[in-house]
Amino acid sequence: MAEVLTPPALYLPGVLRRAVWQEAQHAAPQECVGLLGGHKAITYWQAQQVYALSNVAPRPEAEYLADPRQTWKVLRQLRGAGQDLVGVYHSHPRGPAHYSPSDQAQAAYEVPHLIADLASGQLLAYWLPAGVSCPLLKDV
Repeated sequence: MAEVLTPPALYLPGVLRRAVWQEAQHAAPQECVGLLGGHKAITYWQAQQVYALSNVAPRPEAEYLADPRQTWKVLRQLRGAGQDLVGVYHSHPRGPAHYSPSDQAQAAYEVPHLIADLASGQLLAYWLPAGVSCPLLKDV
């Protein structure tokens, strides 16, 4: 994987931000997981669609593993729609808003990874596996 010194900012419109939070609340006490489709620009990436995926991890209350078949299907959909994968999201029902060692170890895509922390109400983004914080832009 390429090293990223300055990760791109990710613009997550309010409607998509609310969709991620709703998915996290619905999945609790298990972790939710999903992908963000959109477009990559030079100065920032813009999310345009949320794709919720099933968490098939052995311990879904403590970790996530996106269903591989669903993931493949969404990635094909994105390509067909002319969109890019611009993010991965998952929740931490009991916190923290920081990535875990397993989150970092299984980061398979060079995109921002969003963590919805239900305990604190924070939604933060990181470029994993490098562990660099990503700016998360929202509606003004």
